[in-house]
Amino acid sequence: MTAESAPGVDRAGAIPPDPSVADPSGPVARGLLPVTAEVDPAGRLRVGGVDLTGLAEEFGTPLFVYDEAHLRAMCREAVEAWGDGVAYATKAFLCVAMARLAHEEGMCLDVSTGGELHVALSAGVPADRLVLHGSNKSDAELSAALEVGVGRIIIDSFDEIDRLERLVAASPGRPKVLARITPGIEVHTHEFVQTGQDDSKFGFGLASGAAAEAVGRLSALDARGVVEFVGIHAHLGSQVFALAPFARAIDVLAGFFAPLGLPELVVGGGLGVAYVNGEEAPPMAEWAVSVRQACRAAGIPDSVRVTAEPGRSIVATAGITLYRVGTVKDIAGHRTYVSVDGGMSDNPRPVLYGSGYEAFLPREVRSARPKAIRVVGKHCETGDVVVSEGYVPEDLVVGDVLATPVTGAYGHSMASNYNKVPRPAVAFIADGVARIVVRRETLDDLVRLDV
Repeated sequence: MTAESAPGVDRAGAIPPDPSVADPSGPVARGLLPVTAEVDPAGRLRVGGVDLTGLAEEFGTPLFVYDEAHLRAMCREAVEAWGDGVAYATKAFLCVAMARLAHEEGMCLDVSTGGELHVALSAGVPADRLVLHGSNKSDAELSAALEVGVGRIIIDSFDEIDRLERLVAASPGRPKVLARITPGIEVHTHEFVQTGQDDSKFGFGLASGAAAEAVGRLSALDARGVVEFVGIHAHLGSQVFALAPFARAIDVLAGFFAPLGLPELVVGGGLGVAYVNGEEAPPMAEWAVSVRQACRAAGIPDSVRVTAEPGRSIVATAGITLYRVGTVKDIAGHRTYVSVDGGMSDNPRPVLYGSGYEAFLPREVRSARPKAIRVVGKHCETGDVVVSEGYVPEDLVVGDVLATPVTGAYGHSMASNYNKVPRPAVAFIADGVARIVVRRETLDDLVRLDV
């Protein structure tokens, strides 16, 4: 099942596919909008049956808006593609409502800090449906995981093996653990989100022999009844569009993994999503099929539970950020700057990775966008850019609601209070009803921790 075929989603009045997505000044491509997106008779964008321009009036801006039907459809698609054990990578977007939703739809949750663990537990997610990651887990984080009985702990370093061996002695259970292996494969993505190459802060290197040493130590702890060593984990990076690197990783890992006789193999996450017109990304099902085919070809038994940890591909396209235009500044001979009431504090990806986004006006989403602009934020940085090369209709004015699509991942989760700007609210929309699931920060919140 894909988000396009999600049960209960009425496609009547939906935005037709853009026949010329190569034209940057054409309407924003349909594939960049949430599954329930549709245009009303006045030409205004509605998501989940709710008018986005009116939503900005009701809840204020900036505002993170999520299509709940889209979120649920993608969770179901992940479970259908990978089976039980597939985990939502909460670093992409996490709040109590999202944790609860992913659990309701049958996903485990991958948490990488004590904070993410706390949010997931606060949402009522059973501890045995949680997977604990982290490249530098503290004693406190490991102790908390052992106390509640998390389902899996992904071991990332020899220091962590030492900590775990010491802490398990004082805990009631025997944790199930996997070793994170770096297979030595570089993927075509930004260097900051590559994780599977030999030179990485993550995991145990295969080529260096560290992986073999880690497996030896964990196997010895298993034999002593300290841990239950159940599998191998490998993650190549984020925003990966090609499926071939995942198959190559299986080829590299198979000779190491198969002789161990372990029951679980996790290929991590990293499946890319389209952010701008003209981009395409492989669907979840195709990713899963390609990995399983590679496993079969490499001689990994069908009895092994092969699963993954998608994050961005679950939530990115479900989300739209709404801003209010405050300033339009034409610099003759250069460009037009459109300043909005958010910026790098609610979406740092353009600053960190040079990431591209589209911009459009929800009041006329089908319109051509002939006016070239740069969308910038309110922060005291020249680099405070939201959309470097954007396009909007000619009638853009101060006070307009401007939207950036595909902001469901790594917007809210990476938001900050730079320049003491309060973080935006988060709204979920479903069946014509919008509800706030994370309230907007207030000015008083900015001093609440001061002593």
